Amino acid sequence: MMFAPEINKHLRLQNYREKTTIEGVQVIPIRRFNDDGGSFLELTRLVKGVSTAVKGLSIAQINYSQMEPSALKAFHVHKKQTDVWFVPSDGKILLVLVDLRISSPSHGALMRLILGDDNSQLIVIPPGVAHGCKNISLERASIIYFMDKNFSLDSKKCDEWRLPWDYFGSDLWEIQKG
Repeated sequence: MMFAPEINKHLRLQNYREKTTIEGVQVIPIRRFNDDGGSFLELTRLVKGVSTAVKGLSIAQINYSQMEPSALKAFHVHKKQTDVWFVPSDGKILLVLVDLRISSPSHGALMRLILGDDNSQLIVIPPGVAHGCKNISLERASIIYFMDKNFSLDSKKCDEWRLPWDYFGSDLWEIQKG
C-alpha cells in the first residue's frame, strides 16, 4: 500500500526486539487468583527465612513505601544488599536499573521496567545495580520490598550509596512516546 510522500518519510516500525537485560536481575511472574470477590496473590513463601521464590535469598527485612504522584526517587546502589521489589496492581511505577559492576557481562546496561498496573511480578535487584523509581500513576503508589540485609543509620554499617537523580540523564524518566 502506498501513502503520501510526507507520510512515508515519518513512518517507522515499532521496536519489538527483546529488551536489554542486566546480569542477575530477575523478573519473577506471580500468579494472581481472581474470583467474584476480588483477587489473591502470594508474594513468596519462607522456609526458615529463605524465600522459595528467589532462590538463596534469606530475608532480613521487609519494607513498605508510598510515593506521591510524579515523585521520583533515584539513584541508589548497594554494595552488599539484594532487594526484591513488588508494586501492587493499583500503582504504576517506572523502575530504572543500571549495572555498575565493572566485572559484570552487562556492565553499563540500563533497564526500564513498569511495575504494578496489574502486572504481578517480583524484581530481584542484586548488589551493584543502581536503581531508582518514578510514580507514573495519578494516585499514590506503594512499593513492598524485601532485603537480605538490615538497614542501618550507622554510617559505618549503612549500605545505601546515592547518585544524583539525573546521573544517567534526565530524559530516561520521561514517558516514552510513540
